[in-house]
Formats: sequence, C-alpha cells, structure tokens
Amino acid sequence: MAHDQMNGSQILIKALENQGVDVIFGYPGGAVLPLYDALFQQNKIRHILVRHEAGAVHAAEGYARSNGRVGVVLVTSGPGATNAVTGLTDALMDSIPVVCFAGQVPTHLIGNDAFQEADTTGITRPCTKHNYLVKDVGELARTIHEAFHVARSGRPGPVVIDLPKDVALATGPYVPASKVKHKSYNPRVKGDLALIKEAVELMATAKRPIFYCGGGVINSGPAASQLLTELVRLTGYPCTLTAMGLGAFPASDGQFLGMLGMHGTYEANLAMHGCDVMINIGARFDDRITGRLADFSPGSKKIHVDIDPSSINKNVAIDIGIVGDVAHVLEDMIKVWKSTQAKPDGKALKGWWKEIDGWRGRDCLLYAHSDKVIKPQYAIQRLHEATKGRDDVYITTEVGQHQMWAAQYYGFEKPNRWMTSGGLGTMGYGLPAAMGVQVAHPDALVIDIAGEASLLMNIQEMSTIAQYRLPVKVFILNNEYMGMVRQWQELMHGSRYSESRMEAMPDFVKLAEAFGAVGLRATKPSEVDGVIADMIAADGAVIADIRVDQAENCFPMIPSGAAHNEMLLGPEDHTEQPSSEEGMVLV
Repeated sequence: MAHDQMNGSQILIKALENQGVDVIFGYPGGAVLPLYDALFQQNKIRHILVRHEAGAVHAAEGYARSNGRVGVVLVTSGPGATNAVTGLTDALMDSIPVVCFAGQVPTHLIGNDAFQEADTTGITRPCTKHNYLVKDVGELARTIHEAFHVARSGRPGPVVIDLPKDVALATGPYVPASKVKHKSYNPRVKGDLALIKEAVELMATAKRPIFYCGGGVINSGPAASQLLTELVRLTGYPCTLTAMGLGAFPASDGQFLGMLGMHGTYEANLAMHGCDVMINIGARFDDRITGRLADFSPGSKKIHVDIDPSSINKNVAIDIGIVGDVAHVLEDMIKVWKSTQAKPDGKALKGWWKEIDGWRGRDCLLYAHSDKVIKPQYAIQRLHEATKGRDDVYITTEVGQHQMWAAQYYGFEKPNRWMTSGGLGTMGYGLPAAMGVQVAHPDALVIDIAGEASLLMNIQEMSTIAQYRLPVKVFILNNEYMGMVRQWQELMHGSRYSESRMEAMPDFVKLAEAFGAVGLRATKPSEVDGVIADMIAADGAVIADIRVDQAENCFPMIPSGAAHNEMLLGPEDHTEQPSSEEGMVLV
C-alpha cells in the first residue's frame, strides 16, 4: 500500500526494511529516542550499540566494504552528528556507501542554539556525497530511498539525512522504493564504445604498457575483478594496484608487480615511471601514487576509466577518458580486444618484461632478519602464511607503518578482503571496521592488523565486541611509537622525535582480559608462530601484542614531493632531507 499512514520513525524503519537493511550501527540520544522506540518494536533490523559515533561509521564502512551493501548509521543531534564527521569524511575519500541518520532538534528550534543543536547539514556538506534536512514527514520515505540510491550509485559515498525530532513523531504517508523515480541522479554506467575501441587500439600498439588499477574495481563488484584478471591475462601486460585496490588482481599472479605509490614496490613504481601506455582502471591519480606531478610517468599515453566524470583530467592530463562503471567497460574492452583480434607487440613486451624482471631482482621488500627481535615484516609474513588458502579471512588495518607493511607482505587474492583507510588515513579505523566486517560475516576470521597508538584511538569498541560476542582478532605490531611519524622525523627532521613516543601504554594482555577477550604476547621471533596459532584457534576476541623492532622503518619509500624514480630502498639510500617538500634532493 503506497500511502499507509504512520509516524516518521515507523516510516524510517519501513523504508530500511524496504531497502534490505539488516543491521544499524548507532548510539542513542534525546533527539533520536522516537527512532529507538520504533526499533524496539520490531525484530527485522538488528542494532549494534557502539561506544562512540566515530566507531559507528567505521563499523558501517567495514560492513559495506566486505559485503558490497550500504552501511547504515544512526546518531543523535549535536555531538552525535559531529562525532560522526571523521567517519563520514573517511567514507567519502574512499568511496564507501554509507547512509547516516542524524537526529536534530525540532524544526521550530533550528537556528535557536537549542540544547544539542548543530548545523549538521552545513557541517557535513563538504564531507558527504549528499545530505538532506527533512522538514516534512511527507517527504521522508522518498528522501530515504533517494539517499540509498545516491550512496550506492555511481562513485559510492556517504549520505546524511538530518531528521528533526518533530518530523520523527509526525504522521505521514509511506511510499515504497518501487514508487520512487530517481530523475536527478542517474550516473552513466556504459562507457562510450568509440572511446573503448580507441583505447584498445592504443593498448595493442604499446611497447611498455602497464595496468594501474584502484578501489573503483573493488567498488564495481566481484565481476569487475574477474574481468580485470581476464583482460590482464589476455594482454600479458603487467598490473599494479593502489592500496585501495589490493585484491582486485591476485597477488600471487606472475603479472602482478605489487602495490605502487609511496610505499610501493621498486618494480611497480619504475614501471609506472617508464611505461609508454598506462591503463588506469578505477584509480584517481592521488598524490601518494603520482609523487611529484611534473615528473609523473613522463611521455606516456594515459587511458583512464572511472565512473566519476570529475576524476577524469582532475590531477593528470588524460589522452583517452572513459566514463562508466568499471565492470561494464572491462566487459566491452575484452569483447573489442577479441573481436578485433588485437595482439600485443610480442618482441617489445618481452623486452619490457625483461626490464621489469631486472627491477624485481633488486628484491625491494628484502629486510634484515633477526633471531633476537621481531621484525614487523616477519610478523606479517607469518600471519599471511598461517591464514593463506582460507577463503574466510578478512583483514582490516589501522593507519601507519603497520598498514603499509600489511599492504606489502600480506598477499590478497580476492576483492573485499582488505579494509583500510586510504584517502583520509584515519587512525582508529581498523578496530571498529573489523567489528563491522565481523557482523557482516559472523563465521569468518577477521583480523585487525594494528599499531598500538592507532588502536587506542577507538579502543572503547572492545566493549561493543564483548557485548555482541564478536570473535575479532587484533594483531598489534607494537613498537611503542607512532611509527610513521617517528620514521618521517628520522628521515626528514634530523631524528628529532618530537612527541611521537607514548610512554604510558597499557598492558594489552591485561586490557584484553578486562574486556573479556584473550590476551597474548610475543617478544621474540620464536614465539610468533605460536601466538598466531593460538589467536586463530581462540573462540572469541583476541588481542595479540607482538613486540616488534622499535627502530624499523618502512621501505621502499618515495619521499613526499619526489618522483617514482627517486625511491629510497633502505637506510643506505638516505641522507637527511630538508623538511620542506620543495627543492628535495635525493641520492
């Protein structure tokens, strides 16, 4: 029935059911009590009570990224909404579909500086894909359905619905999603066939080609990763992935060059620098990938496939820009490649691979092993070895050195298994994200690879994990520093370690036990395998405190403001650089 009368809170619940929502991450407060009353009176939608609104959004991100559905958040007015801003910005930067409902003071009090009032639509306008302030209950159902359409369509992103308390209590009609037509936002999904043919022709003439692929492949769905793998293997060309794209192409494949960018592999970055045709599939040429723009991949022809028209020619001038959904465009590329019987230049490609293999021979991820101290790289390698071959493993990370080591040393074979904060670099992301992943996949092995400083940003979510008996595993690479901050201070600021060491860290084993979890610790390399085995075998939540080398730095590294061919492969490459990014001279 298209026009059932119900109150605004009931309309919201009905709309969520209509959209297939099965879980909400939220935290109650005065302005949203009518919504929580409606939640209490139904049994179809589960509510996860977080301990902080930032945790709610990160959990919704983890949920959405691991299963491809829209994550849903419910927060109250004022500080409830402002606490959600970091998570919303994170979701915007990494293109994660989230719909956040924020309570608001009654409409007649808006603008009066009422208790727990904030200009939520004004505050969140720059950090959301779109937002709404609903003042008429008659528009509520349509607005909710449109919000889900906007969040999941085109380049995904977060949407906020600001809902005044009186609208939540008012009576109005319910309109089902099937009756709502989206006239103003219908992103293009099919690429221009003429441009696709032009791109394939350019690809076939390449002497030194490379596929450069990103999170857009993941966001397009599992079919996109399968199609990308098919096209890469069809051409025989090398493929590299951004941090957001890991898993879009199998890490074990011989054509995979590893991650590229600031902490990418030597071979990936030099191949990007030396290529003559670059095929960008679902990546956005961000600064951590391009390095110094003036010297980024000089002389190459560039093809860019992206569903977001604003990404084309935004940072880098493109020769062929194709707007469309990655899966659709890849499907057409494969058809055109086959129908035109396109063939790569075999002799040139063989020479290109020989050059790449020479770069691979540098073994840029080699590190000094130790029998006395746990190297963080070793810990990640052992974790990967212990979980390799399992289909049910999902990895989240916090932000810092451990994040980059995880990207370098943990090989991802499938999409949607790797959840990390890329664009915003949000410390505190990993634990609540793991919580959301575990809610989406109750029987899976979910591991948050963490740094001790970053973990403490949202450590309160261990209480949520305890309440819902979520068997999340936290694997801390504990070096007692904000590791990436310390590394930059060492390399760029004369080893002046200003406020990067925390000297009052908790005992993480006891902390785990305080939250009803299992606490484990490894202090030497011989203990790592045992701790990992015990962590995996444990029925419930675990915090594993892996005490790693405090002085280890994350290499390779392209210093900020440098070019791809100016990489530091290790400490021996380093001479102190000026703190300014201008005029950087590398050895």
